[in-house]
Formats: sequence, structure tokens, C-alpha cells
Amino acid sequence: MEPVELRTPRTELSPPTRHDVPAIFQACQDADIQRYTAVPSPYLLEHAEAFVDAVPGRWADGIEATWAIRLDDRLVGMLGMHRLTTGSPEIGYWMTRGARGRGLLTEAAAAVVEWALAPDGLGAARLEWRAVVGNRASARVARALGFRYEGTLRHALVNSFGRDDAWIAGLLPGDDRTPQPWSVLGD
Repeated sequence: MEPVELRTPRTELSPPTRHDVPAIFQACQDADIQRYTAVPSPYLLEHAEAFVDAVPGRWADGIEATWAIRLDDRLVGMLGMHRLTTGSPEIGYWMTRGARGRGLLTEAAAAVVEWALAPDGLGAARLEWRAVVGNRASARVARALGFRYEGTLRHALVNSFGRDDAWIAGLLPGDDRTPQPWSVLGD
């Protein structure tokens, strides 16, 4: 599959390049990114280099689509669709600390969700979102995108800290995208 570039009113989404390595390395020093994603901890420069070097092959093999989220030509986050060949790909994301709380991630992720569900895009039958239990910021983004909370998967996520329980939510092409209450968010 060829890489897809997307634009929103404020962001540009394109595959990360070697030029992004220093920004990715710096962002992944954030304890929250290390705790709530699958990036290694400690996160070394060579991790960022290997990640960026792997992206083109994953696009080409059709197994994963990864975008750098850019604001004014500056990397502010990363967004990916994983497990593309399953028919139920999983969305994942992180934002730099300075870019959080401005709606940029929700805006960027909405563009990726539209692409993933569109018949002329990925044409997915279902999208999934998973996050470490307690990652309320990620859950708020998924809910804003219209994902429906489906439950908790015990010890389903693995990262440098071990195994964690995971919240899971799904989105189908015909779902109403109006945010629904999620019990885990207290509403």
C-alpha cells in the first residue's frame, strides 16, 4: 500500500521521516508516553531511528499505517492504524506534552478514522481502540471520535512495564459518531 497523506484544518499527517527522529526521541522521554504506549522504556535515540526506518516497509506490506502529526511543520504527535490485514485495525496515538489539550489529536484522528472506514480508503469493517486502564485522556479522544466502550480485557497489553488490563472500544462504519457515555469516564 502506498502511504497516504491527510490534512485537517490545523494539522498535516504524513509518514515520519529521518528528519523527525530528534523530535520523536524527545517526545518519547515523556513518562506518560512510556507508560501508556508500547514504546520502550528507557527510550533511546536508536529506538526512534529504528521506528522511522520501519515505517515505509509497514506501509508497503499493508500491515500498518503510521503518520506524524504536524502543526506548522513541527511534529506534535504520532498516530497509527495497526493490524490492517485483520479487517478490524486498531488505532493508537500519542501527543507531545506541549500539544495536549488543544483538540489537535481528536482532529487528526478523525481524519484517519474517516480514511480507515471509507470504501475508497482502507474500507475497514470495524475499528478498535485499546488503552491501558486509567488512560483517561486517550479514552476521551476515542469517545469523541464515536467509539463505543466495550469492556476491559485482562492483562491484554504488554509494554516495558509488564502486562496491563486494557479498555477496548469499537467503531463500525454505520455507527452514530455522537459521543456516547462511557462508564469508565464516569458518565
